[in-house]
Amino acid sequence: MRAGLIIIGIVLLIAGIWIIAGHASYQATDTVAQIGSAKLTATHDKGVPQWVGIAGVVVGALLAIGGFVRKR
Repeated sequence: MRAGLIIIGIVLLIAGIWIIAGHASYQATDTVAQIGSAKLTATHDKGVPQWVGIAGVVVGALLAIGGFVRKR
């Protein structure tokens, strides 16, 4: 259980730092025009919001610290 918390915490920390650094993005497809059954779409990259990275860092740190601290 402790090892699982530590591993998940470290993974979330790394992912959060990656997002905060601005390297995470996803593709979004929007419909520009539609006439009958013909559809014109545009695909573009969007960045993942910074708050997602900050939340990942905070939750990851809490999980990792919780895994390292020994409860007696």
